[in-house]
Amino acid sequence: MNQEPVDIKTQIAALDLLDVEGIDWERVQRTAYLIHQRFRYEYPGPVRELQQRLLIVPPDVYGDQKCIVHRLDVSAGVAETFNEVDEFGNAVIKLRIPSIERAVDFEAWIVVERFTGHGPHVLAGDTLSDARYREPSALTQPDEALREAAATLSEGMQGQPRALAGRINDRVHNALRYTHGATDIHTTAAQALALGRGVCQDYAHIMLTLCRLCGLAARYVSGHLLGEGGTHAWVEVLVDAPERPGEAMALAFDPTHGCETNLHYITIAVGRDYYDVAPTSGTFQAPYRGQLTTSKKVGPISLEYGDGG
Repeated sequence: MNQEPVDIKTQIAALDLLDVEGIDWERVQRTAYLIHQRFRYEYPGPVRELQQRLLIVPPDVYGDQKCIVHRLDVSAGVAETFNEVDEFGNAVIKLRIPSIERAVDFEAWIVVERFTGHGPHVLAGDTLSDARYREPSALTQPDEALREAAATLSEGMQGQPRALAGRINDRVHNALRYTHGATDIHTTAAQALALGRGVCQDYAHIMLTLCRLCGLAARYVSGHLLGEGGTHAWVEVLVDAPERPGEAMALAFDPTHGCETNLHYITIAVGRDYYDVAPTSGTFQAPYRGQLTTSKKVGPISLEYGDGG
């Protein structure tokens, strides 16, 4: 957990959100967001040795995005806290809680800034050849239907990675009907496509599968979208940076909404698929399972307009 002075911690918990409807987004140059999340685990009885993993805080810097401050409160006594960066560059918080009677609450406040005019999100050139973003993962194993779709999508698109990514994004957007409860976190891309229904992670998994089949490196993004109730998912397609020889850049697409991303999106973590970026996971000692409930609010708390407005 961050070690900011107490006065800053108190201030961020009391920040008010701006009215999104009143913002002229075309003129915004910088905006700061507050992310306020609660995770509550309830158990039928006492549990021991909870090992909790939280992936809810964004990297310090990610493209045009900067994490300004974050605070995490835990209702139970924490024995140990570890902060680490995983193999994908994500900020991971690990906690060990010796005992819990019936419930534990994790409450987080995060302030993030985003800027326009930053330019493309540039990455090291070897990211393009990273097998993790090119080969199938647990949730993106292709079947014949996906292979056939990829073959059709890639026709006539040689040497046009951005256009191909846009074509895939459109195809996936039209392939599913957004439906809660039809799938779960273990549903694969092939299963979701066959079903024709799903939620944001299903759209993302299908797009990842098609991109990789078409020879495009791509990764899963977990984050937040203004106006969305839960965590949102989208895709970054990794391509050569045209004006930066030897480097790559990330192009972010949201197949759920059939668009490229904008200032309304806040990135928390990236990986091969959902399994790499689950916001909360853990283990404990008890003969029963816990029940998780979550709540979230995300919104702008300050902004600057480009023409002095």
